[in-house]
Amino acid sequence: MSEKFERILISGGGTGGHIFPALSIAAAIRRRNPDCKILFVGALGRMEMERVPAAGYEIVGLPVAGFDRKRLWRNIPVLFKLWKSIRRARRIVRDFKPQLAIGVGGYASGPTLKAAQRAGVPTMLQEQNSYPGVTNKLLARKALCVCTAYDEAARFFPPERVVLTGNPVRPALLEASMTPAEARRAIGFDPDRPLVLVVGGSLGARTINESMAGGLDALLAGGSMQILWQTGRSGEQTGIDATAGRADVRATPFISDMATAYRAADLVVARAGAGTISELQLLGKPVILVPSPNVAEDHQRKNALALEERGAAVMVLDDAARTELVPAIQRLMADPDARRRLSENIAKMALTQADEKIVDQAQRLLDSQNSKK
Repeated sequence: MSEKFERILISGGGTGGHIFPALSIAAAIRRRNPDCKILFVGALGRMEMERVPAAGYEIVGLPVAGFDRKRLWRNIPVLFKLWKSIRRARRIVRDFKPQLAIGVGGYASGPTLKAAQRAGVPTMLQEQNSYPGVTNKLLARKALCVCTAYDEAARFFPPERVVLTGNPVRPALLEASMTPAEARRAIGFDPDRPLVLVVGGSLGARTINESMAGGLDALLAGGSMQILWQTGRSGEQTGIDATAGRADVRATPFISDMATAYRAADLVVARAGAGTISELQLLGKPVILVPSPNVAEDHQRKNALALEERGAAVMVLDDAARTELVPAIQRLMADPDARRRLSENIAKMALTQADEKIVDQAQRLLDSQNSKK
């Protein structure tokens, strides 16, 4: 008989790419046992401290912060925060007494999973990217299972512990049933004309925003396309200024209904975060990826390269975007066959039901630990 999920610790966050998978895993655990106590551990001041409670789960925060790799002298306060976080993580593990601790990446996962491992709690990791970060590489030495989304990631971990599961995505994205024309009408666009969806993430992407602002005249000439442009908070004014008086483009700092926006889109322009890529794979959307250069281990470029090498995406590097992004959009919007090939190839990379597969591995670990008692 399978061991019942009763007390599970989930740690990580910092970006939606970490938080959405964590929440999906928690929901899958609750489907198997609605009474399971799930405690999240995040980083104080990061978005998980708002998103996780909004989803109905308890979370505690650690004062942990990222290292400044360029200005090393600034890391003295960071080391003090890490020391405090390690002490607090040990208390959390001691008091909560989890059966299993799951790390999804982000600042908080290091101290939390390390504390769990020291306490003899079985741990597992969910690595979203094709190139793992330093924290997960270190934690993998004692983790009993590493769930990955890319074959490329497997070479960085003990091979006998790696399971290819994919990345969990928001269920609402897969449940949308509108046709593209219906979706365009629902968000206020002409249903009969193609639409480009530009998303730089909830915080915005300055290079993408500046490239779009400078290229709207060229993109909208002749009325061949429409554009829905998510600027993020930091790019809101840029979007307002650039779109004033234009009927074929709408700029907004945030898109609440991404399911409909994706359905409406004939082409997507996005950063190359692992969560975004997993969504695009499952939806089979042609995409131009502009990897952020401001991430650890340059993992977004490696994510994008993994797709580009399979003919599943077009990559435009961030430092070339101001000259190359707009022409790339124009080429693809003028070539339906190229978009179709991208769509087919990215869909081939999709791994479905990742949340259930990850929880299957969690169940396997619990059953294995129980058999040893």
